[in-house]
Amino acid sequence: MGTEISEPLLPEPRKGGADGGGEGDGEERIPDWKDQITVRGLAVSAVLGSLFCIITHKLNLTVGIIPSLNVAAGLLGFFFVKSWTGFLSRLGFSVTPFTRQENTVIQTCVVACYGLAFSGGFGSYLIAMDEKTYQLIGADYPGNRAEDVKNPGLGWMIGFLFVVSFLGLFSLVPLRKVMVMDYKLTYPSGTATAMLINSFHTNSGAELAGKQVNCLGKYLSISLSWSCFKWFFSGIGDSCGFDNFPSLGLTLFKNTFYFDFSPTYVGCGLICPHIVNCSVLLGAIISWGFLWPFISQHAGDWYSADLGSNDFKGLYGYKVFIAISLILGDGLYNLIKIIGITVKEMFNKGSQTSNLPIIMESLDSESSKIVMEQRKRDQVFLKDRIPSWFAASGYVGLAAISTVTIPMIFPPLRWYLVLSSYIIAPALAFCNSYGTGLTDWSLASTYGKIGLFMMASLVGSNGGVVAGLAACGVMMAIVSTAADLMQDFKTGYLTLSSAKSMFVSQLVGTAMGCIIAPLTFWLFWTAFDIGAPDGPYKAPYAVIFREMAILGIQGFSELPKNCLAMCLGFFVAALVINLLRDMTPKKVSQFIPIPMAMAVPFYIGAYFAIDMFVGTVILFIWERINRKDAEDFAGAVASGLICGDGIWIIPSAILSIFRINPPICMYFGPSAGT
Repeated sequence: MGTEISEPLLPEPRKGGADGGGEGDGEERIPDWKDQITVRGLAVSAVLGSLFCIITHKLNLTVGIIPSLNVAAGLLGFFFVKSWTGFLSRLGFSVTPFTRQENTVIQTCVVACYGLAFSGGFGSYLIAMDEKTYQLIGADYPGNRAEDVKNPGLGWMIGFLFVVSFLGLFSLVPLRKVMVMDYKLTYPSGTATAMLINSFHTNSGAELAGKQVNCLGKYLSISLSWSCFKWFFSGIGDSCGFDNFPSLGLTLFKNTFYFDFSPTYVGCGLICPHIVNCSVLLGAIISWGFLWPFISQHAGDWYSADLGSNDFKGLYGYKVFIAISLILGDGLYNLIKIIGITVKEMFNKGSQTSNLPIIMESLDSESSKIVMEQRKRDQVFLKDRIPSWFAASGYVGLAAISTVTIPMIFPPLRWYLVLSSYIIAPALAFCNSYGTGLTDWSLASTYGKIGLFMMASLVGSNGGVVAGLAACGVMMAIVSTAADLMQDFKTGYLTLSSAKSMFVSQLVGTAMGCIIAPLTFWLFWTAFDIGAPDGPYKAPYAVIFREMAILGIQGFSELPKNCLAMCLGFFVAALVINLLRDMTPKKVSQFIPIPMAMAVPFYIGAYFAIDMFVGTVILFIWERINRKDAEDFAGAVASGLICGDGIWIIPSAILSIFRINPPICMYFGPSAGT
């Protein structure tokens, strides 16, 4: 069964015109990598990066959940530059044609910029260090010391981001071919963004392309309209609206089993392979259907029954650490496998990597045109190489600078602890990038918690809270930027953009983010009462992260009963499942679930698994009714759903910033007689 659906859905323009680069032989001219990075593109990136940083801070300080804005960045980048060039053309100026490669560079730069508003910890680990969070937990709380306080400061925040944010970009560059071309990981948001950008720059004379663009526009409009409609019923808080619709009954709703009418997740279900969607649903059933209810029955024995829902000494500790165990088991297995295959290739350069795992593409005999287009993408993607020695030396050099600098900002985090973090960080960066490619979920904060617990326990009570939170920042910065880079490599691969231009635009966008993200946060910090329990900007994760650091000081022995034994069991299970996937015949292994995908709902909830499964059921039925039609248009439908919902984030965030609340709260509860 063919699962990599993005390839046949993105036909390349054959003639000049829409892409601005046609030549006499009818082949599309691919701009040189330097020409893909323009001054106007960087200017637009800075404007959009600032806007998206504000939106991200707003969401981070209110609900703590940040959706992917890749598609919105691609769309607004196109709109801004097209408006710019159109205005100059009307004034009689000659303008350089706007290509899809330049469009891709803009969205890459914007994503790198606003990504630091999340991974910079402005709503989590960074603000967990401040005095207000210390006071909220209470001076009499065991392990909560007044000495472990560091209030936000514009200077040290910018310096900290500069020394930690670039390492993730260098950590996985040598694996870009393996992740994008050999593993064929989907990266749903990256694929949807590429689909959108290609639709903007495709020759309108191509019949299929025109139909795909119309299909994308139709479902984008439906998704955008639906998201707008949902907003009117979402009220104030997080318990109203269609996002909390108990579609499977109130009992299952309490265990997060409900369809939340999210076009984004349904679109992900359409664009992700069936085995990924089924693995996610299986993980949700195992965790929220059986495991968490079973553990809850032992409240009072395994853990104290009066703990809060986010207390690591209770059920929350099981959720986080078991999810981490599955993720690490799957990610480390595949990391070791990649290293083994890479070493083998170094000694046998003529060998082919046809045995690489996870997602293999199946092509019909009549798909020679698609094969030629894929070969062209491969050629462009591999043309401008980024030498492995450059990536390795860059990582080592930046790690050395950071190892010296970070202890100056956070004295409890000693230099040898920082160095240890950078030794293990690339493995975790691979795990996160691999998981993001499968499910579109970046679990950077989960990996950050690994660093938090490790360093807090090693440093101990004398400064362990600050050291753990700072180590969390180091880890989050690396794994988050690595996943973003690989997502954008996927977009660049599908839009015939140079890998070198992608990498450079990521560097530029990261540099922008190191300045823009702290500046925009400083606006919130100075204008509002950040962290106030009764205010609009509660920063809900600040207290959680500080309590995690305090727990880390006390050691893993403070975790609830049987938690570590369960973690070990799930870690081993992930290894065994991967071995079965590799050792069994393909006709059997294609039905064996993927542990990385199973782990995501363990931590987040089952609701998005329901949505993704609805998407995969729609695709399955569509393929049975008309496979050719499904191959041609499923990606366009999925991209439209994701794009429309992503675009709505911007006006909804603006409404929220101006404190314009939805007029209606649609809430569901048991009837009065029950």
